Amino acid sequence: MRKTIGIFGGTFDPIHIGHLRMALELKQQLGLDEMRLLPCHKPPHRDAPQVSSAQRADMLRIALKACPELQLDERELARDKPSYTFDTLQDFRKELGADVSLVLCMGEDAFAGLSSWHRWQELIQFAHIVVIARPGWTLPQTGEVRDLINLHAGKADALTQQPTGSIVLQSLRLLPISATEIRQQISAGHSAQFLVPEGVWDYIKANQLYR
Repeated sequence: MRKTIGIFGGTFDPIHIGHLRMALELKQQLGLDEMRLLPCHKPPHRDAPQVSSAQRADMLRIALKACPELQLDERELARDKPSYTFDTLQDFRKELGADVSLVLCMGEDAFAGLSSWHRWQELIQFAHIVVIARPGWTLPQTGEVRDLINLHAGKADALTQQPTGSIVLQSLRLLPISATEIRQQISAGHSAQFLVPEGVWDYIKANQLYR
């Protein structure tokens, strides 16, 4: 059986229950051998995170202590340049070889803007792409991203049959939790308890983050 590794990136500013549940459900529903969470160091498509990369990695480390099914991967933090997914997938391939199935997981909202990503048309050569359906979003019906879907649309069993090349749409139970809203609540002096893991909330309070 071909080994399958899920890749779930983000700023995780902060990591919250919605992120964790999504990553765990993806691993279980798709039957992945591993699911790695990759905190982004310098996001190319949004403002810099409010706290340092080291602090975001600390919070992820705390959050994942109780969940051995999910792993922290810090490779993007080691590169002092924009965190391009193309570079990350290249790095994975150099490390793991050509036969491992890489599964790049992203929300429907991110996928809709894929054509603005660095070397976006080449990503499918390095990994499968699993697109997570999100309320209020639909896949593009025309344009370059739709052309990519038409060429590569597949089903979940393709993830084990080939190491790359399929686009799979996946529905999950999505918890309506937003990192932006969490930061706003904390900034306003409100509690984020039960929106983030307890240890993460303790870390945020101890380090006075998002104040």
